[in-house]
Amino acid sequence: MAGVAVSGCRSLLALLGAIFAASDGHAQTGDAVADFYRDKRLNILIGVNVGGGYDLEARLIARFIAAYIPGNPTMVPQNVIGAGGLRMANQLYNVSPKDGTNLGMFPNTLIALQAVGGEGVQYHAERFAWLGTLSTSPITLAVRGSANVRSINDLKNRTISVAASTPGAITYTYPFLANKVVGLNLKIVTGYQGTNEMIIALQRGEVDAVVNSWSSWKSMYPTWPNDGTIDVVLQSDPKAADLAAPSISELAKSADDRALVNLVLAGDQIGKPLAMTPDVPKDRLQAMRVAYERMVKDPDFLATAEKARIEVAPVFGDKLQVIIENVLASSATVKATAKTIIQ
Repeated sequence: MAGVAVSGCRSLLALLGAIFAASDGHAQTGDAVADFYRDKRLNILIGVNVGGGYDLEARLIARFIAAYIPGNPTMVPQNVIGAGGLRMANQLYNVSPKDGTNLGMFPNTLIALQAVGGEGVQYHAERFAWLGTLSTSPITLAVRGSANVRSINDLKNRTISVAASTPGAITYTYPFLANKVVGLNLKIVTGYQGTNEMIIALQRGEVDAVVNSWSSWKSMYPTWPNDGTIDVVLQSDPKAADLAAPSISELAKSADDRALVNLVLAGDQIGKPLAMTPDVPKDRLQAMRVAYERMVKDPDFLATAEKARIEVAPVFGDKLQVIIENVLASSATVKATAKTIIQ
């Protein structure tokens, strides 16, 4: 009996030793992440110009997320503009260190651009380390109130101008898609650098319409949809509950057209997504994902977002990964047609 008791004690001590060793290992892992990030500068690259919805959300995240990252690094937003965000994505994928110190806020058109084999794409979106998006929101076509366009039907026999940046950007592909699928005759005027510049052009009467997300209209110009400054006549799916305009999918004339819309506007499912470079060490990626999830529950963050009229209904990194992989798996026929619109 004594031998059994001694053996039992030894087994218990071995079990306790293993538990303590595992606990110490977790602590060491946590300390390793904190030690790495302590006194570090983390760059958040923003693929569009200053002043728009992407820029606003990226800077909000930069302001709050550091408090939840082990080691409390310094967050530095940087606008890396060019080719509708393509320059930023290529830089993050190919140039930025893959150690967890560089993040990017992506124009969501870049996923579809890769799916169709777009020119200039030098990244694989499925390999980025996705952290999350604050919310999703339909893309809209908003017409200057003085243009007297109150609904999509008013555009069936009219030509109006729409501001855009470059082919490949959502401001270009959205009206192009509307022309093809809905049968509109929108004149796309390229060369504008960012949504803010496009809206100034709208106010000056240089163009008749602007493409922008519904959430951005509500956050940046909340009175405009109701006071006659703009009339929102078209949106994408998933539709906003507080917006009566029809979606492009609803107006599509065939199943093939609807499949085309789903690919070209797939980015609407992922909002304004934030990702890290590929090949980030797993412990750092996990720490950043936890930091993102904790940040979006922070009462101060939520209060600040509400004041800025930024909706917070997050989609987290693991779900973004699935959405992106599904988009990239679209059929070859749909991809071929989509390419004529995206680029």
